[in-house]
Amino acid sequence: MNTEADALDGLDPDDPRPASQQIANVLRAAILTRRFQPGERLPSQNELADHYGVARETVKSALRILREERLIVSRQGSGAFVRAQTERPVGLRPHIEAAFERQHVSIDFAGFSSETLHGALSEPLDKIRAGRLTPESIAIRILVPDHSQPASVPSAVDDPDADKAVRERATRISRRHSEAIVDSVRELGELGLVRSATCEVRQHGTAALFKVYILNNAEAFFGFYPVVQHTVTINRDQVPIYDVMGKDVPLFQFAADDNDDDLPTQYVQQARAWFDSVWNTIARDQQP
Repeated sequence: MNTEADALDGLDPDDPRPASQQIANVLRAAILTRRFQPGERLPSQNELADHYGVARETVKSALRILREERLIVSRQGSGAFVRAQTERPVGLRPHIEAAFERQHVSIDFAGFSSETLHGALSEPLDKIRAGRLTPESIAIRILVPDHSQPASVPSAVDDPDADKAVRERATRISRRHSEAIVDSVRELGELGLVRSATCEVRQHGTAALFKVYILNNAEAFFGFYPVVQHTVTINRDQVPIYDVMGKDVPLFQFAADDNDDDLPTQYVQQARAWFDSVWNTIARDQQP
């Protein structure tokens, strides 16, 4: 059976460099010349080991070189993939959609509101309704601020009397998107399209100045919210407010692999630990 590995150049017996370095050089050239496209899966470690006649540890060393060069990312249980946007912020949507190709889907989100998550979920949920994706379980947790409590953002710039109305506006926006996600996910379970489908929303009393997504406990995406001043309409009045810029915030990807010493793996582990710590302590179920 032919594999993608069969199309790769072989090792040069006259090259004094280690086999792992030679394999890394061949794969690097294939990536940079777009023989492997951004987001494409590389041949498996077993396929590469068979193709080059080396041990899997040699292949792992070659892939480690490419990870350190930020040319590829490794996903637990899925293999190695060409980084979608090398050395640049990544787009969330294709990674959300890829997460739904697993049998068991888990997504943890913490941020100001779940507006971006709501948009990114629309296509994979539609594909489940159409029978094009068939995960066995979906578990989504959403962690957002309790906007009923005074906070630095959102707040009125120079009118403390308007703060309550500003927070109520933020609450409406946040609830609109989180409740839509909850309804859509639960519907999949009620229709029998997914064996187990849950979506929980909890609130906390601190301001959100960053967002983080954790996909299938294997990838984390992090972005800072810039604080901006702009004017919104509240009860027909123009009110200057301090707010966070949520849409189009650059996200940076960290993908865990089998090496616990790698920085991306450590980041994913710490992101999960931070999320769980907030979820299980100061967060409370969103009130109806």
